[in-house]
Amino acid sequence: MTEQIRKGRDLFGAEHPAVMLPASLASSVVGGETLAELEAKAVADPKDSGVWAALAAYHLQHGDLPSEKITAYACARTGYHRGLDALRANGWRGTGPVPWSHEPNRGVLRAIMMLAVVARAIGEEDEYIRCLNLVNDCDPGAADEMLK
Repeated sequence: MTEQIRKGRDLFGAEHPAVMLPASLASSVVGGETLAELEAKAVADPKDSGVWAALAAYHLQHGDLPSEKITAYACARTGYHRGLDALRANGWRGTGPVPWSHEPNRGVLRAIMMLAVVARAIGEEDEYIRCLNLVNDCDPGAADEMLK
């Protein structure tokens, strides 16, 4: 049986406090940056998961070559792992709310969502579903907000 997409959260029924990342972890991406600007931001702050998500989106949107998809996947995966590191360092234990409404959480949620998007682009449907479910577990409305 394959995993199904969920629109809810909290797999184990226990309520966990919402994780609110500190303002210092808010992404520096404002939108519309060039590739060089995004790369400079990634070098300046490699823990910024939002920068990695933006780099993944850039490579996915600006290239039809398989190498661009692979680069996008690597950037998305880096952002995903940097984001999970930030969440865990701030009390998240793999489940519970990570509200989209809290600005510093958005880079992490974007990175998880971007990994879902890139996974689907390379035909990795299981990873797409897992990542989308993680976004939905964190904040059931976040995916819809990011897709606007």
